Amino acid sequence: MNKRRWVAVVIAVVLLIFSVISSTISRKNERSKELSQVNELLYGTDEPQEKTEEAGSSTEKIAKLVVEGTIVDDGTSGLFSTDSYNHSSFMKQLAKIKNDSTIKGILLEINSPGGSVYETAEVTRALKEIQKDKKIPIYASMESQAASGGYYIAANSDRIFATEDTMTGSIGVIMSSMNYSGLMEKLGITDATIKSGALKDIGSSSRPQTKEDKEVLQAFVDSMYGRFVKVVAEGRDMDEAAVRKLADGRIYDGAQALQNGLVDDIGFPDQALQALRKDKGLSDAKVISYTSGSTNFMNTWFGNSLAELQGIKPSQEELVRNIVESVGTPQAPKAMYLYGGE
Repeated sequence: MNKRRWVAVVIAVVLLIFSVISSTISRKNERSKELSQVNELLYGTDEPQEKTEEAGSSTEKIAKLVVEGTIVDDGTSGLFSTDSYNHSSFMKQLAKIKNDSTIKGILLEINSPGGSVYETAEVTRALKEIQKDKKIPIYASMESQAASGGYYIAANSDRIFATEDTMTGSIGVIMSSMNYSGLMEKLGITDATIKSGALKDIGSSSRPQTKEDKEVLQAFVDSMYGRFVKVVAEGRDMDEAAVRKLADGRIYDGAQALQNGLVDDIGFPDQALQALRKDKGLSDAKVISYTSGSTNFMNTWFGNSLAELQGIKPSQEELVRNIVESVGTPQAPKAMYLYGGE
């Protein structure tokens, strides 16, 4: 064959290979789409679904958001969440509200000891963006407890309610760790860590804490504490110096919080809702909450097991690992906006 024919053959082979690859990819995409559709039929969807709490106008709605439990990201989606706080699901609810023109107010119900610094700040940022962009009121109702990060996310609300017995406050940052270097010494165990710098293993539980370690970690915690104080000062329209006097980590009941300007009213969630309706002219508004669009199959033992095998739902081991990573370990402690530090 001459040179021109060889070139034609090569081009034909390349086109054939390209055609085979494209066909394979197309079939994989089709199978992936089909599998996704089957999974949606089996398990439902983790997109927030509206649930009517109180009937009313469909053009004016009050969204009830619930923060129940420790504010951490355990790696699960809203579809496989439990009754406790699910960060992924909550952030999707906030995104849905941001894009819903019929939402005219938010009732934020909080029963939380706080949680991770990042997740707490992420929730607060999203709530502030909703206030700024949509110009809708947020009323917070603190239930049994809204301490540390639980108070953090409430601080910028237009009006904050607490019961007299609500445990709140605990404004501050904690980094819990253990040091068992003394026990290791008694047992004859030596820390043989090799590191590039004196502070590379800062916070290590297997060697004595140095003065420099403590100074660096204290500065780290103080920096986060300063941001917490600023959030409270801006949200409550208070001087930062006044906030710092209240923010030594102590807890307050609702009555004490009212006296110190940390909340606006004593009342339960239904009273906070009533006030929101009256203050903002939303007497006819429908009250909604959000749920995942899960199916009954998903809630069965077989459904959960199948979802774990498919990798759609994390296993118990993965769930524990995700939680541990969120709150830190003795070897790698994390700063938390959390009452009690546990």
